[in-house]
Amino acid sequence: MSLVSLRGRASGPAGWFAWLDRPGDQGVFYVRALLWTPRAVHRYRREVQRLLSEVAFGSGGLGVVGGTIGVMVAMTLATGVVVGMQGYSALQQIGTSAFTGFASAYINTREIAPVVSGLALSATVGAGFTAQLGAMRISDEVDALEVMGIPSLPYLVTTRIVAGAVAILPLYAIGLLCAYLASREVTVLFNGQSAGTYDHYFGLFLSPVDVVLSFLKVLVFSVLVILSHCYHGYRAAGGPAGVGRAVGRAVRTSIVLISVSDFFLSLALWGTSTTVKVAG
Repeated sequence: MSLVSLRGRASGPAGWFAWLDRPGDQGVFYVRALLWTPRAVHRYRREVQRLLSEVAFGSGGLGVVGGTIGVMVAMTLATGVVVGMQGYSALQQIGTSAFTGFASAYINTREIAPVVSGLALSATVGAGFTAQLGAMRISDEVDALEVMGIPSLPYLVTTRIVAGAVAILPLYAIGLLCAYLASREVTVLFNGQSAGTYDHYFGLFLSPVDVVLSFLKVLVFSVLVILSHCYHGYRAAGGPAGVGRAVGRAVRTSIVLISVSDFFLSLALWGTSTTVKVAG
């Protein structure tokens, strides 16, 4: 049983504030897991390679639907269609529907695609990691690793962080392209806008700097998501039901982390300056 759960059962004033221990324990866990990165990359390279395949293509039922790639493509296509439809409809009301390409280049790149990719990673790979580590914890496999002299934190957690951070970049590139394609096709094919007009404004306002910063955002999201899911799986207790509760807590925590970090990252990256300038 973890230190946090023991403190949570304390009675009196100490028990009232025991919930404050969990954020501190979570923060220490995050720092320790990240500090193990050099060792994990050096010593557990084969495990990282195995996890790369699992992150990208999934395993079991997730593999049937194309793994994380399939889920991310489906979600980014859907949101790209929404951006194209709503962008065209809103801009048409003020006579500027030609700028739908700008809406796609701006909204998909900066906000929609990174957030959707982070949520897709949480719903697929993240939930799987929580279940895996939780099952290992309740069956004493984590303790068995420690007995064999294998530090469980770098082997089980840090390797997953490295694999997720590496795999998310090509996955996100595919998802971002799908969002661009969906917005373009719904604008050109269904709304009847000229392909040349759309492509002109899309290329005019799509900044390479924005694309690079968009990759940075999704990289941060992936690290936070995997840290959160691995923490709740690593600290799972209470049998199979406890693993189920850990998965639920991990998903909720990931959604909050993505939302909060998206706000601060957007503020830091684009809050005081812009790469887009519109002049008449």
